[in-house]
Amino acid sequence: MNRKPLISIIVPVYNAEKTLHICLDSLSSQTYKNLQIIFINDCSTDNSLQVLEKFREQSQFDVEIIIHEVNRGVAAARNTGLDAVKGEYIYFVDADDAIDHDALELSAEKAEKENLDILGFSWYLTFEKNERKMNQPNFESPMEAIEKMMRGTMRWNLWLFLFKTKLFVDHNIKFIEGKNMGEDLMVAIKLFCNAKKVAYLDRHFYHYGQSNTASLTKTYSDSHIEQVSANVEDVENYLKNSELSDKLGNLIYYLKLNIKLPLLISEKISQYEKWLSWFPEANPYVMENTALPMRTRLLQLAAVKKQFWLIKLYNRVVLRMVYGVLYK
Repeated sequence: MNRKPLISIIVPVYNAEKTLHICLDSLSSQTYKNLQIIFINDCSTDNSLQVLEKFREQSQFDVEIIIHEVNRGVAAARNTGLDAVKGEYIYFVDADDAIDHDALELSAEKAEKENLDILGFSWYLTFEKNERKMNQPNFESPMEAIEKMMRGTMRWNLWLFLFKTKLFVDHNIKFIEGKNMGEDLMVAIKLFCNAKKVAYLDRHFYHYGQSNTASLTKTYSDSHIEQVSANVEDVENYLKNSELSDKLGNLIYYLKLNIKLPLLISEKISQYEKWLSWFPEANPYVMENTALPMRTRLLQLAAVKKQFWLIKLYNRVVLRMVYGVLYK
């Protein structure tokens, strides 16, 4: 019988006591047994550490708890997790989310059988009383995946992929400490840049928790924008110096428009003004990314033309009426 590869799961934890049980229950129920689970307690001030220690005592898996003496943020926590990895594959889970019981078994089976560097799958947007299936598109090559991420038709959250550890090690891929927004994007694109064989498994494995419908709208602070900008700049430089540089075309502009789109999913004019001044070099390309729905491109065009009343009206109708009905 073939030995099953070890999968290392990295879980940053910061003041997650109230929701940690959701994550821990789903990890406990995994049908795949060859797991190393690495928790990084990022100086939590609640009882997260005690919850983790109780889980370790009762767990059948190899559980490691690493403690940060000061709060350093999710990027640093994930780097600490990467340094502790022993497995052939790496998977990331957030402390308030869950994965299906057979997620790792089915993912590892396909990744091993096809010798994949990266395997992707889909997820659920999970609310208090219901959840909605969210679909990732199929991709068959690293460049196809990168293009779809940059065009805005595919998510780059790290929990949507199983990665071969060798990708991180051989190419020295790490998070930028202190840049805790947009870090998934930066690392995901670098990993796909260096991957040879990738695939998509048409299954919904991950349950991404949303506590309320208000979380569908984003208010970006100046600090948030600065952190995201640092990760986007890093990605841009990395791509331009990669073997894929001649295939990029206008994708970097589409990415920048995609990154700042949440600023328009708001009823605050101050957010629209931030949209205008953030990555202004991308603004002339608002109508060019035909992978996006026409309504999204027209929303961005309204922002370019400073027709803020139209954006406000759109949000009032779409967010309050449509999303309010769907997600309650």
